[in-house]
Amino acid sequence: MKEALDIAVSWERLDEGAVEECACFGLLTIRQGNRLLTEGIDGFIDSTRRGPLVSGYHLAEWLAWNWWRLTGEPMPKRMSHDWSFAHSLATIGAGYLWPNISIFSDREHTVLIAKPTHPDGFAPFRFTADQAIILPTRQFVAVVDRFMEQIQGQLRAKAIPLTNFDRIFDELQAERTDSKMAAGRKLEALLGCDPDEASVEEIERLFADAEGFGWDAIQELAADHQPGRSIPRMSDLTALAATIGTDTRPGDIPLLPTTELPPRDQVPAWRHGYETARVLRVACGLQSGPLPDQRLADLSGVSVQVLAASPSAGHVFAFSLDDESGKAGHIVLRSKWATGRRFELARLLGDRLTTGYLNERLLPATRAYTYRQKFQRAFAAELLCPFEALKEQMDGDYSADAREDVAHYFGVSERTVTTLLVNYKCIDRSYLDEDLEILAA
Repeated sequence: MKEALDIAVSWERLDEGAVEECACFGLLTIRQGNRLLTEGIDGFIDSTRRGPLVSGYHLAEWLAWNWWRLTGEPMPKRMSHDWSFAHSLATIGAGYLWPNISIFSDREHTVLIAKPTHPDGFAPFRFTADQAIILPTRQFVAVVDRFMEQIQGQLRAKAIPLTNFDRIFDELQAERTDSKMAAGRKLEALLGCDPDEASVEEIERLFADAEGFGWDAIQELAADHQPGRSIPRMSDLTALAATIGTDTRPGDIPLLPTTELPPRDQVPAWRHGYETARVLRVACGLQSGPLPDQRLADLSGVSVQVLAASPSAGHVFAFSLDDESGKAGHIVLRSKWATGRRFELARLLGDRLTTGYLNERLLPATRAYTYRQKFQRAFAAELLCPFEALKEQMDGDYSADAREDVAHYFGVSERTVTTLLVNYKCIDRSYLDEDLEILAA
């Protein structure tokens, strides 16, 4: 079992500054066992320190204000200054040098990534940590709560009246205990908004659609939001399913022995996806070679015609939408190409196998980096291109030409092959441009 994450400030004296700042001043450390994310070189003494001298008050204030985004907003496809200010400790400021640590969640796990700093010339503190910590979000929440309570206790011990941090923290606690308010804050965070920043009309519309689609599905759509684009409405997706969707039979999809599947909060999404695909292969007696189109369609409860290349595709994302009885529905695939459509259908199959307990009508396969979407991608990769069979086919040759050849053999994209090879450490992760595609730490 991994050691617990710890955020701590060792109190030291500070004689100048606001009373709350001085009361909470000290050496900051963020660590998990011997993995220290705050270490660096103190420029004044030219020696290694476990962390910088800062005021924990400012960190607690920042954590309380950004709590909903830190615990529920995934990394976006493209970084923005707004996202960084809500997720990077380096942006806290207040006159201190903060660790270059980014924090974000995939709705199931939270990731803390520390990167070195490379200042020009003299620097009072240069951070040297270069590693990541991944832990269940519920554990991260407990650690952050404990730290904020310690800061509040320190303020009271120093007889300091209620501060701005106290106000934000108390409001946060009230929001978390109000189920409707908490749900709204989660949607705001998934939309990349600070509290009360999102459009009230947009939030109410998402709540309304959740009644027909399902609450988890709506959160997945919110996580896939794109600047300048509105989130598809229930009426839009229903019309799309009716006009270009392919009939599907959810009842024909085999059930898996859930006792053989790893708990979601104990393994990263890629591992959960691969293990689920392996359980399905064993349960259905699938061979280790390429999965034929007809067999994939049968497993997914849909006609094989859905996999044919379609020049009319290209809508926002692939999805499956059940009717109100749950016994029939439609599948809509996004990709125009056969390999892309195979991958999307496999993603929706994996999603169906593991989200049946949600009892929701909509199953979306989006571009977001939530746990659910990363699971889908990993499941599809292992189902269509089993790693052991892939490794045997490549026989130690992981060149670009070899990856392209084996991708054609298994009927997948070269990107899928590369991701598998990176996850299993056959090639370096620099071959991929998104850390969250793998989350293999």
